[in-house]
Amino acid sequence: MSTKLSLDTYRLLGRSGLRVSPLSLGTMTFGSDWGWGSNEAESRRIFDAYVDRGGNFIDTANKYTNGTSEQFVGRFAADKRERLVLATKYTLSMRPGDPNSSGNHRKNMLRSVEQSLARMRTDYLDMLYLHAWDATTPVEEVLRAMDDLVRSGKVLYLGISDTPAWQISRMQAIADLRGWAPLVALQIEYSLIERTVERELIPMAKEMGLGVIPWSPLASGVLTGKYSKADLDAGGETAGVVSTRRNVAAGNGSLTARGLAIAEVVKDVAARIERTPAQVALAWVLRQPAVTSPIIGARTIEQLEDNLRALDVELPGDALARLQEASAVELGFPHDFLNRPMTRGVIFGDTRLSPRG
Repeated sequence: MSTKLSLDTYRLLGRSGLRVSPLSLGTMTFGSDWGWGSNEAESRRIFDAYVDRGGNFIDTANKYTNGTSEQFVGRFAADKRERLVLATKYTLSMRPGDPNSSGNHRKNMLRSVEQSLARMRTDYLDMLYLHAWDATTPVEEVLRAMDDLVRSGKVLYLGISDTPAWQISRMQAIADLRGWAPLVALQIEYSLIERTVERELIPMAKEMGLGVIPWSPLASGVLTGKYSKADLDAGGETAGVVSTRRNVAAGNGSLTARGLAIAEVVKDVAARIERTPAQVALAWVLRQPAVTSPIIGARTIEQLEDNLRALDVELPGDALARLQEASAVELGFPHDFLNRPMTRGVIFGDTRLSPRG
């Protein structure tokens, strides 16, 4: 059976009824404020090309390119606002010297949403993500403030990003028990290079009704094959995003000897099936259980076109096995323990169970 997709073959987001494209358009590259993004004209070309093909899921954040990304998205979406699903995020520091201009608390959440609405020239957000867990704000404060925004009509759906699985499952349970708006999306790093999320975060998302939205499915460009061992020795890693793309890849932990080894396997598979490495890496993520819509971030229209062709890539069984083997991670305890034949034997005895459909 064919597994070919298209941007207008929509998927339901988590346990909501919201329909989104199988690839999201990431806009962290919209604006040159950080030294490596796209100018407004090229960003507009990328945006229009994605939307013209039926794409409807646009991902941004208040921090991206110091607010320029949201401004561009607002201008580009102005005449087609209702057909688009606009998602943004709050948490990250926006004003040096102001201790309350960052974090997950109510004050920062409300301020961030009001400013995002103004930058994007809209009166509501389709999706608001908590951008990263701050380990200080009580979960009840976060959930109640989010629920207030949903009840006010300023936000329609809620998501969370870069947060421990145990906190997210706890939050979802509290929201359900108290009748507050639930989380319907989980944004996490997920790629052939970063698969440790398969231990807890992805199983949790499947169980708790959150659609998985992978960021950096190309591992900061490492899986496109554009880096080599020479880049490992180049130095220059920095702690911030205002840097070169190579330094960002190194800072994210993607540009490593292991990452390059996986990228070589991706290149081999791509050559065999006459595709580009980026298309192969994206096709793998697209077809993982629980994944709803990987985020693609292009700096040029050519990069966007190449990424979109991943929708009709079909990976042969042996190619998929090579990718799985090259990128496999240990699940660790208790998962490996529970999957051992001896453990399963003492749990189930001679009982045979059919897998759930």
